[in-house]
Amino acid sequence: MEIKGTAVIAIRDFVRYTYPEQFKAWVDSLNPEAKAIYSGMIDSSKWYSLEEGGIEATRKLGEMFFEGDYKKGAWESGRFSAEKALNGIYKIFVKASSPGYIIQRASRVFATYYQPCQMKILERTDKHVVLQISNMTKSDIVIEHRIAGWIEKALHISGASDVKLEFPKSIAKGDAVTTLSINWN
Repeated sequence: MEIKGTAVIAIRDFVRYTYPEQFKAWVDSLNPEAKAIYSGMIDSSKWYSLEEGGIEATRKLGEMFFEGDYKKGAWESGRFSAEKALNGIYKIFVKASSPGYIIQRASRVFATYYQPCQMKILERTDKHVVLQISNMTKSDIVIEHRIAGWIEKALHISGASDVKLEFPKSIAKGDAVTTLSINWN
């Protein structure tokens, strides 16, 4: 399973901009393979190992900056990534779009960040959607929470409030697919 360089850069930038004094210590704490990725030039168009480029780096930021709460660290990293990705002209577009439309677009773009995998909409109403993530050969709770944090922030940018996300099924917990149930006002 692989993660796109743009997502790896977002993880790096989350730590670099949020915890600048601890950035070097975070990089130094990574296993040798992940440290090699985060110490060098990250190519936004290249694919990296999900284990080192995503899971290891996100677990370490949860350990170092969120008192071991990997889920919270992943969630906040995902929110940061959405804020970074949806800025400038994209932010205007997102604010002008409905939350449901943003989710529909996100489900199409998802495979450009993680491969091989697929995201599709199972249910959709004005204030509710159920997404299904499949074809992930490897998953981890931190990746699922990073995705959920990204979606939550994108919905907030589009004007949604009181966003609630739940995982009825999780590949990371042994299910065949991950489902994400999302409600908002």
